[in-house]
Amino acid sequence: MGKDEHHKSKNNFLSQTPKNQKSDGIDVEFSEELADHEDKEAQQRSDQANKRIKGK
Repeated sequence: MGKDEHHKSKNNFLSQTPKNQKSDGIDVEFSEELADHEDKEAQQRSDQANKRIKGK
């Protein structure tokens, strides 16, 4: 049993995931060591698209 099971508090300022957390919908893990040519090409296209979006 963890500490939280014994001490219930209404104001839990140390929660792991905030309830009002907003997500951009992107949940991707990327490893440069394991990336092949197609992965790197896709990453470049993604970076270029993000720059176009931010440029508007």
